[in-house]
Amino acid sequence: MQPLSRLLPEWAPQDAIILAWPDEQTDWRLWLSQVRQVYLDIINALNDRQIGVILLVRDGLEKDVQALLAQQSQVLIVNADYNDTWVRDYAFLTCESANGRVPVEFVFNGWGNKFDASKDNRVNRHSLARLCRLPLHQVNIVAEGGAIEIDESGHLLSTASCLFNPERNGDMTEDAYKRTFTSELGAAEVSILQHGHLEGDDTDGHIDTLVRFTPDKGLVIQTSYNRPEDPHFSELTALTDECREVFPDHRLFELPLPYIVNVDGDRLPASYANFLITNGAILAPVYQQPEDDEALDVLSRAYPQHDIVAINCRPLIEQFGSLHCISMQVPKHTLLDDVVEQLNSGVSVYV
Repeated sequence: MQPLSRLLPEWAPQDAIILAWPDEQTDWRLWLSQVRQVYLDIINALNDRQIGVILLVRDGLEKDVQALLAQQSQVLIVNADYNDTWVRDYAFLTCESANGRVPVEFVFNGWGNKFDASKDNRVNRHSLARLCRLPLHQVNIVAEGGAIEIDESGHLLSTASCLFNPERNGDMTEDAYKRTFTSELGAAEVSILQHGHLEGDDTDGHIDTLVRFTPDKGLVIQTSYNRPEDPHFSELTALTDECREVFPDHRLFELPLPYIVNVDGDRLPASYANFLITNGAILAPVYQQPEDDEALDVLSRAYPQHDIVAINCRPLIEQFGSLHCISMQVPKHTLLDDVVEQLNSGVSVYV
């Protein structure tokens, strides 16, 4: 049994970001060229800051992917079979323990059995665990990485709309969730927010679309202050009020809400809160909307020690997710030394 460990905040120094390559077998096939360009933009932005990418690629596609990458890119291709590319919700989380940094896996069931996730649920065991210094720790509870946000003091955030979907863990109580997050992730305090949801969001209100911590007692919140007539206004205002009550000593940074629909007229859950925190930079999703510049300005005030790097994520939102959803950070000292060495040596395939 592992000693009590604590989930590391996203801004802990990182060796790599995990991505899964979009191919014809994923739901990206209708937008494949545009979405692949988003992935290449993310890889380039990370590599520019000396952050490697562990890129999950289906068997037989390695050479095709290598041809799209500059040879000097810091990309380690790892063979994997997966249902889709939302690695935030099935790749391992990383906890600090007395023995070192532990990869931790929860059960992933396609956001409450909405989609087949049988392949995704095996990625850690079959493909990623072998890259890590310590064995994979498995937790037999359904939970997704995008549903959990934590700060450096161990205050963990999640949402009631996600956790209490009975298709995840039946009638699991709030107390049971808090005990699990305390015992498995070392949470010192757990707050489960009652408000907040975006139309079209398959995740039932993941926290990473709504509220994010900053390293200096701040909260970045996806609000709708710029659209008082929007159907989201009341619920997102209630979320903001709830955050003020739960975190009275935190500074709040409110993001504007874009309005984007697909070709069928369905509202897409575009969130500026779905950004990735990495070494010295925030990779921020933008959607080619009038609110983009304002959102970037909010993030620059919320994270003054970070460079704000805009990534066009308009193609990603067609499948109801964004930048944070497709990525998972790997803190330093989690990976084996030979993995880090190979990761930093250019484009290669891990065998």
